[in-house]
Amino acid sequence: MKFVTFNIRYDCGEDGDNNFCYRKPFILRKLKEEQPDIVCFQEVQPHVADWMKENLGGYYIIGCGRNEDLRGEQVTVAYRKERMNLMKMDTYWLSETPNLPGSRYPGQSICPRVCTEAVFEDLQAGKVFRVVNTHLDNEGELARRQGLEQILKKVTGDSFFGEVPVIITGDFNMEPDWKEMEVLKKYPEFINITEDIGVTYHGYWKGNEQTSIDFMLVRGAVRCESLAKWTDEENGLYLSDHYPVCAMLSLKESR
Repeated sequence: MKFVTFNIRYDCGEDGDNNFCYRKPFILRKLKEEQPDIVCFQEVQPHVADWMKENLGGYYIIGCGRNEDLRGEQVTVAYRKERMNLMKMDTYWLSETPNLPGSRYPGQSICPRVCTEAVFEDLQAGKVFRVVNTHLDNEGELARRQGLEQILKKVTGDSFFGEVPVIITGDFNMEPDWKEMEVLKKYPEFINITEDIGVTYHGYWKGNEQTSIDFMLVRGAVRCESLAKWTDEENGLYLSDHYPVCAMLSLKESR
C-alpha cells in the first residue's frame, strides 16, 4: 500500500505565493496522480478538514480538533474508501490525562498535542494493521520525549488487536539524532524507516533552518519496499513547507 505522512502547513495567510489558497489545486493534483491508500496529515485546521471532505472524493477523512472544545488543529487521517475498512478509531492527548481534551504536559508549548489512532483492515490484502498519526511539541524538549514515550508505551501495552503491524507517523519536531529520540532504544521493535530521508522541513527555502523532522516508525510484519519525498515545485510553489514522505509498505503476514 502507498502510505504518506504530510504536514500540510496551517493556513496562516503569511506565506505569500505559498498561501494555502494557491497550494490547494497543486495538492489535489498530486494526490490524484499518486493515489495513496492512506495519508496522515498534520496541521489541519477545521476549514481545511472541511475542504478535504469536499474535495478528496475517494477518501474518508477522520480526526478530532486538539482544543478543549474539540475544535482547532487536528492530525487527520485520510483513507481510501474502496480499499480500507476502519475497524477502530481513538483520539487522545499527549499529556498526563490523555482522555482530557486540551490537556498538555508541563513545559509544553501553549498548543495541545493529540494523536489520531486507527485500526484498519486492508480489504485488498485481507490484513489488519494499526496507524498512529501525531504532531509532537515544537518547544518542549521534555514534552516531545514524554509524548513519544506515551505513544510507544500505549501501543505496546494495548493488546486488544494483538500483535498486528503498527505504523507511527507524523511531524516529531526533532531530528533523528536528538536525545529525545533515544527513547526508541527502550522499544527496539520499532524501526525508523525514515532515518536517512534527509531534509523534510524546508520552509520554502526562504532562510529557515532545513531539518529532518517527519517520521515513520514501523513495528511487526511491515516491510518498506521504497521511500521517497514529494519534492514537487512549480515556479516557487510547493505542496507545503514540508516535503510529504511517501512509503510503499507491504504487510508480510496475515493476522
